[in-house]
Amino acid sequence: MYSFIRIGDLQHVLREHYQKNGSRLQYNEAVHLLDEQGLITHTPPEAVRYTNFFRQCSEEDFESFSDQLFFPTHHRLDAVEQEVVEGDIIPVKRDVFILRHPRYTRPLLHVHDFVEIDFAVKGSFCLHFEDEIHQFREGAVCFIAPGSKHDVEILDESTVYTFMLRRSTLETTFFSLLSRDDALSLFFRNILKQQQEPNYLMFQIEDTQFSRGLTERAMLECYTRDIYANSCVISMMHLIFAEFLRSAGDSPRFYHYRMGKDFSVILHYIRHHYQTVTLAQLAEQYHYSKPHLCTLIKQNTGVSFSDLLKQIRMTRAKDYLLNTELPVLDIAEIIGYNSPTHFSRVFRSTYGCSPQEYRKTNA
Repeated sequence: MYSFIRIGDLQHVLREHYQKNGSRLQYNEAVHLLDEQGLITHTPPEAVRYTNFFRQCSEEDFESFSDQLFFPTHHRLDAVEQEVVEGDIIPVKRDVFILRHPRYTRPLLHVHDFVEIDFAVKGSFCLHFEDEIHQFREGAVCFIAPGSKHDVEILDESTVYTFMLRRSTLETTFFSLLSRDDALSLFFRNILKQQQEPNYLMFQIEDTQFSRGLTERAMLECYTRDIYANSCVISMMHLIFAEFLRSAGDSPRFYHYRMGKDFSVILHYIRHHYQTVTLAQLAEQYHYSKPHLCTLIKQNTGVSFSDLLKQIRMTRAKDYLLNTELPVLDIAEIIGYNSPTHFSRVFRSTYGCSPQEYRKTNA
């Protein structure tokens, strides 16, 4: 049987204790206090109504509104839970559930059997992961694999949203994410193959505004009880994942990365750092010898490292020539050529014309 806790009540207890005592409570201790104060209910709250809510909604408005939402929990008041199962917190018949992560909690390393995603839309958070602590700034998106010992710590008024995604729905509801050539697809495929291997995947996005808006909409759908809500959340999650990948300002970071037969992460790194990457840097990044890395690149792409780099740069050059008015000199520099003469020579050998001729012909 579920109990229901108001988000604002939980946050008030945690903040008040910290301000009065200078120490932080663990989640179960805060739940004890809420129970003593009669602030836990076993009656399902009324469904959320938010029609037209987003027409003029500031960050402060959404914070106040979401404070009134009740989230379900199977938390046992007599236990310090270090293993959480999806049924404890993800409602029945829901594939995804979203919370605003509580602030001022004392870390308790725990594991769970679902995928957790933490998104810092304002401020920062500390990720306690296995035997390490990582500080992530605003715009960080961290995917945590099932079976990973971890906790998220927010030391101030930062805002972090936590998504909980059932592992059992990866192959069904989110099956399209498993076949793409990107880091997120690799991460999800590894979860399905290796259930208990600790791992996280971290993106850093530079503009959080659009992703934040999608997250807030998806969160409210999680608290809406009708036949459409789950489908709406799933659709929004596809948009959110796409925006995370599109907006990532740097190469994704893994806690643990095993190549196996999957080359997508190395290819993603090359595509993201094509202006400056060298074979030596790539070998150091992924702990391979240069000869072995050359073999891997040839096996997975059919071309050498230098030819792959040239293909990527030439594709980017065409984009700049067709979609901007930048001078050829600037385009050459942007895509990684120190010499515009060398750039023009490579471009002509690839496409049979000079950059200027290509721009004029395809204008």
